[in-house]
Amino acid sequence: MTTSTPELTGYTVKTYRYLRLSMVTLLLLLGAAVLIERAHTHPGCFQTSISAYYYTPAQAVFVGTLMAVGVCMIVLKGSTEWEDVLLNLGGMLATVVALVPTPDAGSCFSSSEARPDIAANVANNIPAAFLAGLAGVAMTAAVARGDSAPEGTRGSYRHGVGMSLALAVLVGGFGWFLLSRQSFLDYAHYGAAFPLFGTIVAVVLLNARGYGRRLTAVTGPRQAYRNRYTAIAALMLTFPAGMWLVSLVVRWDHVALWVEATLLLLFAAFWTSQTQELWNEGVRGQRSRSSGRRVSQ
Repeated sequence: MTTSTPELTGYTVKTYRYLRLSMVTLLLLLGAAVLIERAHTHPGCFQTSISAYYYTPAQAVFVGTLMAVGVCMIVLKGSTEWEDVLLNLGGMLATVVALVPTPDAGSCFSSSEARPDIAANVANNIPAAFLAGLAGVAMTAAVARGDSAPEGTRGSYRHGVGMSLALAVLVGGFGWFLLSRQSFLDYAHYGAAFPLFGTIVAVVLLNARGYGRRLTAVTGPRQAYRNRYTAIAALMLTFPAGMWLVSLVVRWDHVALWVEATLLLLFAAFWTSQTQELWNEGVRGQRSRSSGRRVSQ
């Protein structure tokens, strides 16, 4: 997609850079909290999933990390409108994953006093998230309506799709919460986690395509799309599938833990790679006024 957007200032590029690095740091924070909790339990004792660490003293870090990563994904502007739509949707889903815990509390925790009142927490936090989401959609619509740039988001088909998806997630999710509370408590975590995984893989694939376009002139079209983003996306798909297949053959109580840990590591690898690639650009196809460097998409 060819654009004629203005050059980014050095401050804007630094903002992009710090947002991406913030997500990597937040994932390190979550990993550290899980390992510290593990150190406080008896040897060999792990929760069956990272999500189950909601029920341990690591709860505050688990919720805070997912909420912060979700905000970063929403705030970060994608290099294309489709990437932006997927990042926004993923950020919304990450909020639900954070606020509605897995119903499987596990049995490996250093303190049983960390177990919260799930129904009361969800009853308070989901309406608050719904109102914040509505406010965010309204502000986004207002900003897009006032965008006077010739090729801005105003009137864009993809922008309209993104707004419609955001509203559908908000209204559909809150309707589920209101009409079937117990079902929401039992399944909303998974109902958000699996699509979140899908949006992340799709974002990585879009970056493989965008990065491949800029490499085509150097390596040729056949080699260009065999790049680091393609490799990360492939690992995101094959590793969880392989682990799941193994769990069908042998008993593996911690398969979900390993799948989640693998995906989080690959998610961190993706943001690290994109930070390095776009260090002086912020967004693919842009250039910084301070560096004057640009690589066309």
